Amino acid sequence: MVESTQSHKITIVDTQAYQDQKAGTSGLRKKVKVFRQENYLENFVQSIFLSLSEEEYKGKALVIAGDGRFYNDVATQIIIRLAAANGVGHVYVGQHGLLSTPAASAFIRKLNADNGENYCVGGVLLTASHNPGGEDEDFGIKFNSKSGGPALENFTNLIYEHTKKIQQYRISHLGNDIDLATIADHNLGKVEGFDHDFRVTVASSTDIYYDLLKTLFDFDDLKAFVSRPDFRMVFDGMHGVSGPYAQLLFQEVLGVPQDNLFRCNVLPDFGHGHPDPNLTYAADLVKTMGIFDNKEDAPDFGAACDGDADRNMVLGKNFFVTPSDSIAIITANYKSIPFLKSGISGAARSMPTSGALDRVTEKLGIPVYETPTGWKFFGNLLDNNMISLCGEESFGTGSFHVREKDGVWAVLCWLSILADKNRGTEQLVSVADIVRAHWNEYGRNYYQRYDYENLENADADKVFKQLESQMSVFETESEGNTAVNFSYTDPVDQSVSLNQGYIFKYADGSRFVFRLSGTGSSGATIRIYLEKYSNDPSLVVEEALKSIAERALSASQIQQLTGRERPTVIT
Repeated sequence: MVESTQSHKITIVDTQAYQDQKAGTSGLRKKVKVFRQENYLENFVQSIFLSLSEEEYKGKALVIAGDGRFYNDVATQIIIRLAAANGVGHVYVGQHGLLSTPAASAFIRKLNADNGENYCVGGVLLTASHNPGGEDEDFGIKFNSKSGGPALENFTNLIYEHTKKIQQYRISHLGNDIDLATIADHNLGKVEGFDHDFRVTVASSTDIYYDLLKTLFDFDDLKAFVSRPDFRMVFDGMHGVSGPYAQLLFQEVLGVPQDNLFRCNVLPDFGHGHPDPNLTYAADLVKTMGIFDNKEDAPDFGAACDGDADRNMVLGKNFFVTPSDSIAIITANYKSIPFLKSGISGAARSMPTSGALDRVTEKLGIPVYETPTGWKFFGNLLDNNMISLCGEESFGTGSFHVREKDGVWAVLCWLSILADKNRGTEQLVSVADIVRAHWNEYGRNYYQRYDYENLENADADKVFKQLESQMSVFETESEGNTAVNFSYTDPVDQSVSLNQGYIFKYADGSRFVFRLSGTGSSGATIRIYLEKYSNDPSLVVEEALKSIAERALSASQIQQLTGRERPTVIT
């Protein structure tokens, strides 16, 4: 314990409000240079405290988590001082300022389970997830509630209202920065105006998360499978925060050779890469796995996580598993996963995610829920035991074990399924075998997503006005066609979320969907989702979706209105 008897003063700082601090799908994301403006970060964090009642945080605990991107270290020290000045009693920070987003959720939940449900008010997470990092790139911040999940819209809207009119913030003078490199407890003594001591605990970034995973998976069984001579696994950390977890779980616990773990050192600029685990930005892993050129010597299993380790991509030898199929297959094979085998209550997917999950839940006789994009919408369903599993087409998968999507957890689910399917087999049952068997049983939802990134906002507005003009046209083209702007009523609290995306749906269930992404830091990103169901699993994806893609492009006039001849990313 590092102790101080000094009483620390606080300063009330006059500030000017910013009008651009409205959170998107998962927090506030801007360029680093925006966050480095005078009082920009301080205003937002103070607005979090203004949005809470004093009883929720005074003398209580707060978790601060970061994905290691540029400005993470500076922002962490600032937030510690703001927390002290506002009366927080105990701050927990991961070693080196690192905690993956799912590990932060586990940390919050563990603190409240051990100390009473109101001990930890939640967490301030410093991440822009899968967005690029570096001095000229993106930074992000969001608040997670005491459940460990992202704050709901009513709370983030309240933060935004405070940011538009804030005039002062409180900050403490704690002397030197906290040493985040060393695991230790720091008792910094009294802060002016409060009776309690202010403490900072620098904790292991991996211990609490690993302790949780040990209750979910059979690591001895997984190690035995991974050690099969005919099985080879690789993992790409993309220089994000999943690296320390991969080194512990895959290398030390399961015995995966170190050379099979790529880019598992955390870098503030993600190695000048884009830490988004998809077929475009994880190009080296995709090449290693032979996704486009069928390599005979490709590994049998590959996976990647994004910057804050909440997203995942799963690959087999010469085979890509779509995220929509991934959540469906995990659900269909829940009995292969130790902590789920006793039964699951239901499942949920975001609206743009394919209907593959729906076919599984129908056969299992459990409910399925369709929510807007954004993990926060799964929170009420999870908290009320209405679902056990959930997923999004944007490479996010999760369960009730935390209140965030969890990339490393998803990889372990797939390894558990592989281990179970290969129990006692002489010839390896591959990822492709498992997926094709699923398609043969349930049919196949052919699916693609087009991302048009960094568009001019005015051009994006034109595209959506064009779409609105085409809704009635589409409905009259063929019997059974429908076109709607998706809205969601939460079945728990009856809250309503409007304008969540345009769905153009054919009578046979095929559809194309348009929505504006809420995860960018500048400009606008339009996403187009294409889907067609077929009992024939052998079609070529592009051919199966060709007519739907052509109709989507003609309805939106996106090429003409934006000047973009092709998407930035196709997944």
